[in-house]
Amino acid sequence: MSDKILIRQTHEPRKQRQVIILSCFVAALFFLLLTRLWYLQIVKAEDFQNKSESNRLRLVPVAASRGTIFDRNGAVLVSNRPSFSVAVIPQEVRDRDALLNQLSAYLGIDRAELLEKWEKGKGRARYYPIVLASGITRDQLELLEEKRLWLPGIEIEVKPVRQYEVGELASHLLGYIGEISDEELKSAGYAGYNSGDYIGKSGIEKSWEELLHGKDGGRQIEVDARGRILRTISENPPVVGSSLVLTIDGELQKRAEQSFGEQAGAAVVLDVNTGEILAFASNPDFDPALFAGRMPPEKWAEYLEDKRHPLENKALKGQYPPGSTFKIITALAGLEEGIINEHSSVVCKGSYTLGGSKFGCWDRKGHGTVNLKRALKESCDVYFYQLGEKLGIDKIAAYSRALSLGAPMGVGLDNEKGGLIPTSEWKQKRHKKKWLPGDTLPASIGQGYVLMTPIQLASMIASVATDGTVYRPHLVKRIIDRDGRVLKEFKPEILNRSGISSRSFRLVKEGLSAVVNDAGGTGGQARVYNVRVAGKTGTSQVVKLRDRKGGIPYQYRDHALFVAFAPYEKPEVAVAVVIEHGEHGGSAAAPIAGSILRAYFEGKGIVRNPAKTGPKQALEEPAGVESPASGPDDAQPGQEEQ
Repeated sequence: MSDKILIRQTHEPRKQRQVIILSCFVAALFFLLLTRLWYLQIVKAEDFQNKSESNRLRLVPVAASRGTIFDRNGAVLVSNRPSFSVAVIPQEVRDRDALLNQLSAYLGIDRAELLEKWEKGKGRARYYPIVLASGITRDQLELLEEKRLWLPGIEIEVKPVRQYEVGELASHLLGYIGEISDEELKSAGYAGYNSGDYIGKSGIEKSWEELLHGKDGGRQIEVDARGRILRTISENPPVVGSSLVLTIDGELQKRAEQSFGEQAGAAVVLDVNTGEILAFASNPDFDPALFAGRMPPEKWAEYLEDKRHPLENKALKGQYPPGSTFKIITALAGLEEGIINEHSSVVCKGSYTLGGSKFGCWDRKGHGTVNLKRALKESCDVYFYQLGEKLGIDKIAAYSRALSLGAPMGVGLDNEKGGLIPTSEWKQKRHKKKWLPGDTLPASIGQGYVLMTPIQLASMIASVATDGTVYRPHLVKRIIDRDGRVLKEFKPEILNRSGISSRSFRLVKEGLSAVVNDAGGTGGQARVYNVRVAGKTGTSQVVKLRDRKGGIPYQYRDHALFVAFAPYEKPEVAVAVVIEHGEHGGSAAAPIAGSILRAYFEGKGIVRNPAKTGPKQALEEPAGVESPASGPDDAQPGQEEQ
């Protein structure tokens, strides 16, 4: 009996210990559970709530409409229209490959292209939409809406895209928009932009992107399990971009572009008293609307294969030897340096020999005895060869710089070229060779190393019209808001005052008037009825050809140039025309300049419109002035080696 009692007493403490251990284990377990609940319910409550909300709430970006672009008279050049895009919410897609296969079939877009767009959206919140296709058609939109229940995560977004009201008119000036690239997204200049956004890629659209773009908004919406919208939670409306009023005259721009026909080239028209650009044409043009969507491959191939280079902005980036239009600078330099006056003359026998080289005049028979006025009127090369030799290249360059040549004019568009005004120092640095007298002679007539852009040519002749005041050419007249209130007005800006005497300008302008209005002048085809025009023809070599007989391939033909201002008595407008491979300035470029000037003065009611009044051709020329015979004008044959 005593043994049983002893065994019972021994087991009781053991059971108590087991109960205590079990109780501690249970207590610890409950403590851990409570701690976990506290962590989930208290510490992580906000995070889990956000995740829960993101499953039923969506942030839908709302793109801002870009600002409208007007011409100087208030005509709309570029506006906006709605465009439909297909976007996807990654977190709602269970089978990406299946979805992309379906979209590829429905939209007719290569699957690899859709996958590339998807990959671009990696690294962002999975509930943020990724744009996979832009500019879908109405039929495609209706098909996607029908299949919506079988396309989880798909959203249809409405975005404003550009509507070019004037078609291809001024396409190089206005530019185009396109979808932002990966490189642009990473750059500091596009902070705040998202994949699928449209931005300006060229022209005004690019240079004024920040102002035109506006500020995107967004909506937070509640959706059900199938992605259908239940209600709008909150909304942040977009801010429309500011609008631009350009200096361009739409009707004058149209006439300038139409005047080229199928020829390649550029024309720039300036208000000589303000620097406002009234027309800015580069031909051929292109359709900017195609760049906002999917460019048809055949159209892209057509643009690339066209030898006239329709995608190049020739007015801004085309650099051409100015040919005989540069004789204006050489003449001014000679007058200012006292090397020539209005009576100074030389005898032109058709060529000029320097050292062992013979430099030919365009008229192989020679012009005989010529003074400054006749040398400009008939574009005698020999006169300017001898003048250039006496001046030297550095003095010619100094007077060129006095008219702000040899550097970009700062018109407000990206990638403007600056042309080239060579000096002896430049050749030593660039070619490691000494400048020779034989280099000066071609330069004195706008050949050799000399290069100018059409905008510089227009500025040069406008500066002559104003007796040496150089205005910065500009394209934007004012910035306005959506209600038409003026936010900023742009005033004329003087780049430079040349310091050249009014007397020198007067003598040169007398020669330029003779070019257009006197018998034997090379620019007679630029005449305008009832308005006196002063101008200068130019023809510049592309390559040196010894044998110019027979058919010369297009790409080797000379460029044709013409610069002018009018009216002669009180200048208002200046024009520069370049016809690529047009061969002769007087016969190819001067008629286009005349057409543009007629359009300008028709708009002012000074010149009658032939289309309305039907005047005979004789009414286009001042009475008693003989038209020059068709034939060679100031074509530059370049130097010939003996």
